[in-house]
Amino acid sequence: MRYLEIDSWERKQHFEFFNSFFDPYFAVSMDVDVGKAYTFSKEKNISFFSVYLHACLKAINSIENFKYRIQDDKVVVYDSIHGSATIMRPNKTFGFSFIKFNEEVLEFTKNVVKEKERIVNSDELFPPVNSNDYIYCSAMPWINFKGHKEPINGGKESVPKLAFAKMVEEDNKLKMNVSISVNHALVDGYHVGLFFEKFQKALNAYK
Repeated sequence: MRYLEIDSWERKQHFEFFNSFFDPYFAVSMDVDVGKAYTFSKEKNISFFSVYLHACLKAINSIENFKYRIQDDKVVVYDSIHGSATIMRPNKTFGFSFIKFNEEVLEFTKNVVKEKERIVNSDELFPPVNSNDYIYCSAMPWINFKGHKEPINGGKESVPKLAFAKMVEEDNKLKMNVSISVNHALVDGYHVGLFFEKFQKALNAYK
């Protein structure tokens, strides 16, 4: 972890402008092709969720702006970003997870399974590990949404928020809509576009 030198940052004016907003988040939603990732998950007998979340975190970790977080009006740059996904229990409530990122998908899947077991066997809402070096993410496999809004607690937030929709077949492809919300003080439309480009590349790389 390190602190960004804001005074020499080319986005200093953008940061100061959007950081003054009550709600500086903007959001976009678009679909990605998950065919290869889905096939890989079935061949390896691992959860599809684990595979696409791994691809998502690979993309996030490859773009520096997605590693930025605001703390006390300073910008912290984390070395690695992990996943805080909502995981459902049998009683249909959920718990927040902290899934440590690993470059190897099978090792990452073990981290997903471990967190799922912890949540299913507890009634705690929050994980034992709680910091800002993660993304918020929710899977909604029941809904093929085209847009999505994340809740804002009213405080100074800077963690990216993602939601994954139901997988559907369109034009002989398996597609899934993905919504991403980011703090404009740290992330611009260019970076969001780059995220989707790298996310799709990661999804296509599983063999």
